[in-house]
Amino acid sequence: MGVSTSCPEKGIAVVTVDHPPVNALPVRGWFTLAQAVRAAGRDPATRCVVLTALGRGFNAGVDIKEIQAEGNEALLGVNRGCAEAFAAVHECETPVVAAVHGFCLGGGIGLVGNADAIVASEDAVFGLPELDRGALGAATHLARLVPPHLMRTLYYTSRTATAAELHAHGSVWRVVPREELLSAALELAREIAAKDGRLLRLAKAAINGIDPVDVRRSYRFEQGFTFEAALSGVADRIRDTFGKEGAGSD
Repeated sequence: MGVSTSCPEKGIAVVTVDHPPVNALPVRGWFTLAQAVRAAGRDPATRCVVLTALGRGFNAGVDIKEIQAEGNEALLGVNRGCAEAFAAVHECETPVVAAVHGFCLGGGIGLVGNADAIVASEDAVFGLPELDRGALGAATHLARLVPPHLMRTLYYTSRTATAAELHAHGSVWRVVPREELLSAALELAREIAAKDGRLLRLAKAAINGIDPVDVRRSYRFEQGFTFEAALSGVADRIRDTFGKEGAGSD
């Protein structure tokens, strides 16, 4: 369990998250994921990184129970951890392909929104249930997946969008049956990894350089409102209500 890295083919590194029951990561998990993605990208033998997960869904965000138990210290830690993990994907020296199945919520949106390409299974859904969890954030990354007005509607309502809907918007490369997800992601990674490694790294740096939004700074701006919600007490009130419903992730 945790985060592991494998190299199934030449030039391809697969970073896999496995944190039962729903891949809702604690503070340490976000930093571990960031380190794994950065290490994979730094390896001169790597030309493409595939980010995937095991279990019921790709990612359910942060571990709310940890925040409820440890308070603001955990909130500060998880916000730093999420920022590092999201940035690690965006700043990875090689392209990152996200292979998404099941639910991709909260922090999961931060990861895939910063990926270079997304392959999703037919059962994948994407959303930010932040307002139902006493949190804010990752609108920066949802805005990279859907048009502006749809982003706002999804954010305010906590609704989700399907993989097919994101494919129609052009943000998901392929939608495949769940059992074909990893092979489809590896197929795309293989096509990318066939290019010259040095040129790929230059291309990644160049594309990041022309990005119209500084995703690290934009997400950090959002986090300021997360802290404000916590200090005002509204975040705890909503999280406590959510906790009584028996769930433990964002």
